[in-house]
Amino acid sequence: MNILEWLKVLLLGIVEGLTEWLPISSTGHMILVNEFIQLNVSKEFMEMFLVVIQLGAILAVVVLYFWKLWPFTTPSKGWIKKGTWSLWFKVIVAVLPAALIGIPFDDQIDALFYNYQTVAATLIIYGVLFIIIENRNRHRTPVITTFQELSYSTALLIGAFQVLSLIPGTSRSGATILGAMLLGTSRYIAAEFSFFLAIPVMFGASLLKLVKFGFNFTGTEIAILLVGMLTAFVVSILAIKFLMSYIKKNDFKAFGWYRIVLGILVILYFVFAG
Repeated sequence: MNILEWLKVLLLGIVEGLTEWLPISSTGHMILVNEFIQLNVSKEFMEMFLVVIQLGAILAVVVLYFWKLWPFTTPSKGWIKKGTWSLWFKVIVAVLPAALIGIPFDDQIDALFYNYQTVAATLIIYGVLFIIIENRNRHRTPVITTFQELSYSTALLIGAFQVLSLIPGTSRSGATILGAMLLGTSRYIAAEFSFFLAIPVMFGASLLKLVKFGFNFTGTEIAILLVGMLTAFVVSILAIKFLMSYIKKNDFKAFGWYRIVLGILVILYFVFAG
């Protein structure tokens, strides 16, 4: 591969790292970017790459929140952190709806919705929803401001919202954050719970894609995966820190407007380019 191809891999890693955690749809952006900077690889590898590159982004969450997510402690404190175990059980409960639907219908969903029309529509629809929900919550006080206050039933309902993200352009973080806020969580808890939900979801999705693709990689393909994941990891660290700092003083409406504008531009581009 020449230098231009490696620059494309780096760009895809940057886009993944930025958009995975901001509620603007990483998959949607990756599909669109791939329209302009197609890598010189097979279609099957590219479809797998666009999912597996998310492992780099996931490692950023694990690193940043390791001590919050690590469920064990010292012998003097009883070895286990009950609050952390409870949080993980809530994550598992919330993952179930997407797993039950996503695993058996993965191919059908890709065949039906993996196109620019779907991406543009979902970008706009959820952009509008972000603005509506933030306006609705303007004078409301969140009823869930800690993970201890997050019940298992609420976690399951947030997981039901995550099912919507199986459609490209929706945004996994966007769907779960919107759902959590509708159910009364603070923006901070909604964002963090969305991050934690991503760990089993993305590991599962990546494993599924790897199994379907097979493990007969060439040396170049392995290098592409590693460079893409490493880039996504570094950029994700910065994106997560930015988002958590941003929402301390701001709402999500800016992301809503961004989605609407991008969705319109996508429609215009493909209509006139076609």
